[in-house]
Amino acid sequence: MSFRIGIGVDAHALEAGVPLVLGGVRIEHPRGLAGHSDGDVLAHALADALLGAAGLGDIGGLFPSSDERYLGADSIELLREAYRRVREGGWKLVNADCVLVGEEPKVAPYREEMRRVLSEALGGDVNVRATTTDRLGFTGRGEGLAAHAVALLEST
Repeated sequence: MSFRIGIGVDAHALEAGVPLVLGGVRIEHPRGLAGHSDGDVLAHALADALLGAAGLGDIGGLFPSSDERYLGADSIELLREAYRRVREGGWKLVNADCVLVGEEPKVAPYREEMRRVLSEALGGDVNVRATTTDRLGFTGRGEGLAAHAVALLEST
């Protein structure tokens, strides 16, 4: 049995009039994440971590923003498709850890639901955490959100 680790990072700007979706959970907020899909930075970072660990490229290569089929796409569905390819490549998820970076919204009320949605999408253990940058950088100024994810895969 062998193991591989992948790291994923994503960031999107916050924009008025756009729904906010994080970890597959819709959150009431005056601004959402601008993106070609639903902009879910947690799902995108996690997909990149999985694809990276399996040596399968990245989410932008799999679901390019130039492709109208992915306009407004549900990022949990994109995550499921990325993981399907990882499984086809002979890998399965051991666990993943995701960190949302931003000043708002507060994640605590949604953390367990995000964890559940992401874990169910992959059939494995996904942890969700959040941190701020103490008002530093674009996340600290409230201009956008970022996410980092690490995934551990084992061969099947």
